[in-house]
Amino acid sequence: DEIPFRQMKSGHHRLLPFLVAANTVNYGRPSKLSCVEAAAATLYICGRKDAALALLKEFSWGMEFMKLNEELLDIYASCTDAEDVVR
Repeated sequence: DEIPFRQMKSGHHRLLPFLVAANTVNYGRPSKLSCVEAAAATLYICGRKDAALALLKEFSWGMEFMKLNEELLDIYASCTDAEDVVR
């Protein structure tokens, strides 16, 4: 009755561009986002800024995440494809 994780292969890894964590465990660490930070970043980059902000406002450090990353998030949101993000 175990879940066969080894058999669940994905050709596409879930990656976010460079962002800095603001959560209390990994504050200031690049690419060490909490699930909430990752979800909010995804929403923001995909054009759902209102939903991203609503999610982050539930956490004491949420607006700090925006303060640290807003410029980058705006740049990533303006990209047209993955290659734009890498440039």
